[in-house]
Parts: sequence; structure tokens; C-alpha cells
Amino acid sequence: MLQSLAGSSCVRLVEQHRSAWCFALLVLGYLLYLVFGAVVFSSVELPYEDLLRQELSKLKQRFLEEHACLSEQQLEQFLMRVLEASNYGVSVLSNASGNWNWDFTSSLFFASTVLSTTGYGHTVPLSDGGKAFCVIYSVIGIPFTLLFLTAVVQRIIVYVTRRPVLYFHIRWGFSKQVVAIIHAIVLGFITVSLFFLIPAAIFSVLEDNWNFLESFYFCFISLSTIGLGDYVPGEGYNQKFRELYKIGITCYLLLGLIAMLVVLETFCELHELKKFRKLFYVKKDKEEDQVHIMEHDQLSFSSISDQAASMKDDQKANEPFVTSQSPTSNDSSLNN
Repeated sequence: MLQSLAGSSCVRLVEQHRSAWCFALLVLGYLLYLVFGAVVFSSVELPYEDLLRQELSKLKQRFLEEHACLSEQQLEQFLMRVLEASNYGVSVLSNASGNWNWDFTSSLFFASTVLSTTGYGHTVPLSDGGKAFCVIYSVIGIPFTLLFLTAVVQRIIVYVTRRPVLYFHIRWGFSKQVVAIIHAIVLGFITVSLFFLIPAAIFSVLEDNWNFLESFYFCFISLSTIGLGDYVPGEGYNQKFRELYKIGITCYLLLGLIAMLVVLETFCELHELKKFRKLFYVKKDKEEDQVHIMEHDQLSFSSISDQAASMKDDQKANEPFVTSQSPTSNDSSLNN
């Protein structure tokens, strides 16, 4: 008897704080995922780093032996200055002296990576004025970019996602949830093909030292706005039509980012994902909501009815893949 009562009380306790338990599991899962990534990266990359360090040490010792007039301190000072310049996008190599980092097209490419928060890091401002302007430009430009992308995606998703799903649901009578899932998968496959696979094949041809995997890696790192900067197109010394190439890459990054946001928004509107996300959210207190409504509406019947109607309209507007029109008007418009 006592065991059954204790078990039922534990079940009630878990149900009452279900959101908190789910959030705790989410935090624990995220930390474990971070540790898992660190372990894998360390085990995979550490041996390569050790080999590279040994190779550089042997080359340095060989160079000093062949040039006895040069001291190790002088060589390290020279290499330190070369590496410092390389971090600012300036190369000491003679075959790279023709490429300028701050001509108009390169500056346009840099501005696009700053505003999209990709930030490859291969080119950075050298002067104090450039650094100060970059801060001010980013503070204004990044929210402006988010507003721009949100407005563009909100308009595109109506024609790319909501209307096609509504068409198959009303015209052919398929389940809205099933159509939404199939549509999201097809849209994701098309986006991967147009903005990852095909551009990766093009980059592997245009870039001399890139294979398909490295090109696909660049596309993913760029469109996910990670921007590690280890692969940047158009930086080869023999790059033909470099200015036009840089402008094309800028357009590709902007269009690809919009496409990625459209796909993410499409998946986020799936009913199953919405239910899954709600597991980790804090539930609203119904009593506080009722008191809040009563205080603002002053117990007026007309205001309560108006708010109920507006809440119903808002619920229809926010419901995924549903428009405010009636099924009859939608069917007639589709038949036309």
C-alpha cells in the first residue's frame, strides 16, 4: 500500500515538473554532445598536429644548418612577422603579391561575411579606423540583415511551403501533416542539391587545390555561418576573372543563406517538431493568464468576446499551413 502511494506520488511529481525534467535532460544531453565532439576532434586531429609539428621542426633545423650565418632568433623573428602578416591576409609569397584584399569586390565579399556573421577571418581590418568602423557597421548591419532575411523568408515561405501544402490538402484530400512532412523532405533534398552538391562540384573545378569533399565542406561551413576560414574561394594567385568570381560567391552566399532559412522554417512549422519543442518550454500559469485578461478587459462582455475572436484569428494565422480563408473560397480559387 505504501509502495503504491509512493509510486503514485512520484509519478505526480514527475508530471507536475515535466518541463523542468525535460529541460534538465536537454542541458545534460547538450553537455555530453560537447564532450563527445571534443573527444572525437582530439583523437582525430591530434596525431596530424603532432606530425606537422615534427615536420616543421625538421625543416627549421635543416634550414639553419644550410644557412649557418643566420641565427635561430633572427629566423624566428622573421617567421613571426610573416605569420602576423598572414593573419591579416597579406602573404609574403611572390605568386600571391598580385591579389589585393581590399579592392572593391574583396571588400564587398568581406562586408557580406560580416553582416551574415560568417566571418572567415582570412581578411581583417588593419587600421584602427577600420576596426572601429567594423564595430559600428556590424552593430547596425547585423540586426538590419536579420530584419531583411526575416522579411524575405516570410514572403518566400508562403509560396514555397504553405500554399503547396494547402493545395495538396484541399485539392487531393491528403492529410495535412503527411503532406507537410513529405514537402519538407523534398524541399530539403532540392536545397541540398542546388546549394551544396552542385556548387561543390563547381568549386572543385574552379579551385585548383580543392577536391569535392573540401568544396562540399566549404559550402556547409559557409551556409551554416560557421565560417572557419580555412577554405576561401578566389584567393589563388592565378584566379581568372577574380572580381566577377568574388561577386558571384557573394550572391551565392546570400541566396544560399535565404534557402537554408526557408528550409529551417519549413521544418520548424511541422506539427511533430512543435510538440517536441514544447517539452522544453515553461508552461504558462492559467490563473495568472485569467487574472491578466480580467484586469485588462474589466470584465466587459463585449471586450471578452472581441478578445476571444481575435485570439481565434491569431491562432488560425499562427497555425502552420493554414490561411485565414475558408475552405470553400480556397477550393474555388484553386479550381480557377
